[in-house]
Amino acid sequence: MDAATLQTFTSPVILFFVLGMLAAFARSELAVPEALAKGMSLYLMAAIGLKGGVAVAKSGVDTTVALALLAGIGASFVLPLIAFAALRSFGKLDQLNAGAVAAHYGSVSVVTFVTAVEIYELRGTPPGGFMVAVMAAMETPAILTGLLLARRAMAKEEGAAKRPAGELLHEVFFNASVVLLLGAFAIGVISGASGFADVAPFFEAGFKGVLCLFLLDMGLIAARRLMDARAMTFRLALIAIALPLLNGAIGTVLGTSIGLDIGSSAALGVLCASASYIAVPAAMRLALPQADPGIYLTMSLSVTFPFNILINIGLIGALATTLAGG
Repeated sequence: MDAATLQTFTSPVILFFVLGMLAAFARSELAVPEALAKGMSLYLMAAIGLKGGVAVAKSGVDTTVALALLAGIGASFVLPLIAFAALRSFGKLDQLNAGAVAAHYGSVSVVTFVTAVEIYELRGTPPGGFMVAVMAAMETPAILTGLLLARRAMAKEEGAAKRPAGELLHEVFFNASVVLLLGAFAIGVISGASGFADVAPFFEAGFKGVLCLFLLDMGLIAARRLMDARAMTFRLALIAIALPLLNGAIGTVLGTSIGLDIGSSAALGVLCASASYIAVPAAMRLALPQADPGIYLTMSLSVTFPFNILINIGLIGALATTLAGG
């Protein structure tokens, strides 16, 4: 085990997640109050958005930033197509559920991204601050692709045909995570380093500690949902591991090819590899109420999320370093 890998697995951020999973598997009564968990989520999204905006204010917007945004948005539109094909052929899912699950694999997990940033900073390859904007931009395109893939099944559902399009669009483009991330990012750009200095003690000093507690809660939730899963099959579990491996490699190669630095290429790989378990499930409940959340939530939260946190972030970082000739 090399030094970088050892740093990853001995990081408190990762170890708290492992602790949560172990506590859940041991059927411990350990729990994080829901109100506290929501508060930590708001804090983390606001902090990562602010810091990303400040970083962009310092560096400015150039061709590299524009290419990264285009690459992220394009990947978010296309990656669900790969997931849909795998889910229909190998996973044996019907079109409705395959479309719902595919939407998750192309959208992003904010917590996975934040964890990856911490790990890559520890390794000395921090991603550029503009990757926060890329992350926010990648949340919604995959939802649109997933809905298009499921359109035939939706047409057969009486309720889906009558559901107002405006309600769905509002849920997609104005969900809490998108609003807070983009809003905080804009505030960071406008205020710059001098403005951020006034609130930096709050958003920097406690960031890693809050992330540790949040990942403790995520470990508990992921393990408990996995133990309670009824609709999961071995084939679907394999897909939930294969997709982040493939998508992560695609994103990392794409980032390297457009000239991103090692950390930013790895961050794009992580964004492509991650699967949403907050924004997309909310949209799917609204647009595809007949889809089985026991499938798409278990795959994204209980299989893909732990795999990315514990293994794939490190693999993607190694791949980015190798592609850069490091």
